[in-house]
Amino acid sequence: VQLQASGGGLVQAGDSLRLSCSASDASGRLSSDALMGWFRRAPGKEREFVVSIGRGTGIVYGRDSMKGRFTISKDNGKNTLYLQMNSLKPEDTAIYYCAAAVAPGKPYQYWGQGTQVTVSS
Repeated sequence: VQLQASGGGLVQAGDSLRLSCSASDASGRLSSDALMGWFRRAPGKEREFVVSIGRGTGIVYGRDSMKGRFTISKDNGKNTLYLQMNSLKPEDTAIYYCAAAVAPGKPYQYWGQGTQVTVSS
């Protein structure tokens, strides 16, 4: 399984960005039970969970602090995961990673390379 994140960039506070994560899964390890998620690592901080979505169920697992600003979606036909980020704040500056777990409760074992998001004030 290979994941490739893209869409990051330099924006101003209040702007929006949409990140994409393209999944290549020749092994077929990502079934409908899989969980696809976004994480981020801000400068000097630990990596943190942002939001995830069940590949088959579409159930979203997210952080309350980001609800209303960050929206996860997927296109299984294109094997692509998205993260729509609105009303960006300087504290959202981080490297954003997409990841996949074969099922809820399992560790995220597949990771993309990350895409840098920088929000200026």
